[in-house]
Amino acid sequence: MIPFLDLKKVNLPFETAFQDKLKSVLASGWYILGNEVKEFESNFAHYCNSKQCVGVGNGFDALVLIFKGYIQLGRLQKGDEVIVPANTYIASILAILEADLVPVLVEPKFETYNINPDLIEDKISSKTKAILVVHLYGQLAEMNTINKIAFANKLLVVEDAAQSHGATLDSNTHDLLPYTQNAVAYSFYPGKNLGALGDGGAIVTNDEELAKVVSAVRNYGSETKYYTDYIGVNSRLDELQAAFLNLKLPHLDSDNEKRRGIASRYLSGIKNDKITLPFWDFTNNHVFHLFVIRTENRRELQDYLKENGIETMIHYPIPPHKQKAFSPKTSGWNDLSFPITEKIHNEVLSLPISPIMTIDEVDYIIKKLNLWTS
Repeated sequence: MIPFLDLKKVNLPFETAFQDKLKSVLASGWYILGNEVKEFESNFAHYCNSKQCVGVGNGFDALVLIFKGYIQLGRLQKGDEVIVPANTYIASILAILEADLVPVLVEPKFETYNINPDLIEDKISSKTKAILVVHLYGQLAEMNTINKIAFANKLLVVEDAAQSHGATLDSNTHDLLPYTQNAVAYSFYPGKNLGALGDGGAIVTNDEELAKVVSAVRNYGSETKYYTDYIGVNSRLDELQAAFLNLKLPHLDSDNEKRRGIASRYLSGIKNDKITLPFWDFTNNHVFHLFVIRTENRRELQDYLKENGIETMIHYPIPPHKQKAFSPKTSGWNDLSFPITEKIHNEVLSLPISPIMTIDEVDYIIKKLNLWTS
């Protein structure tokens, strides 16, 4: 059996270092917002070529806190509209709703699965105040175009980078943040390219005013203990998880290169006219958190691969607007039509891809895909 993702094997090389860090954190006697969190925030901000990083409880909270931070600063108000891709993972949309903002869905491009910039301006109204960009499956959206649209229409830009750790627009830098004031949300869920051993997240930005506010809001709205400046929450990156992330961060680039190598092998080796391969321009703008193919006979292909010892996943089987949570009794989204989004969700299938996969495993998967006749 080739598992979709073997987290035990992914983390095995760090086992001794993890155990040493655990002893170190235990011995410190400081378990919340200590030196490990400060060190990781500094390290990850530097890695992202950014001024500020604020560790939080998870990627969902990172998004919510960005929006709540902007509300505290008066740059957003409850009820404002936020443009968001229609085919994103549900967490992106739930974060907008959690902040009492209004999601406005926009179709993606078939080729990249990312939001289609050509469709954004038609959805901008007098209530639109922000764009939430999602770098889905590890590939950066068309940020140059999106930021120009945002600038022209005086909109904030928030980036959901939960799947794109280390993706860059410039092959010579780690510059995910070339846009001065954008705020970026990361998740360190265990299966991410940079994964903790539990939940974790971070907000990365060059906006020092926003960073200051979300640093307080994540900790009950307090900058000084027992003095509450904002209506806050409890969402702090755990000291131990930060310690583990500090150990794994130096290996992120090499792990991403391994992912790109597997993706390149898939793209050159899979030759089956019943399978649509993902688009990639062979730059560092894609870190292949997921390698997602499409086929009209997904169930048959998934069953066939399972019978041949290959585990796959579907990211994601139901589009957000068709979820039960958005029934006519709530938002009424179920009656909306987004044909591109719906086709993507009906056809996508994710193949195994991770830094610990062997060449033999990759070649075996390619062989079985090329033999599939449906």
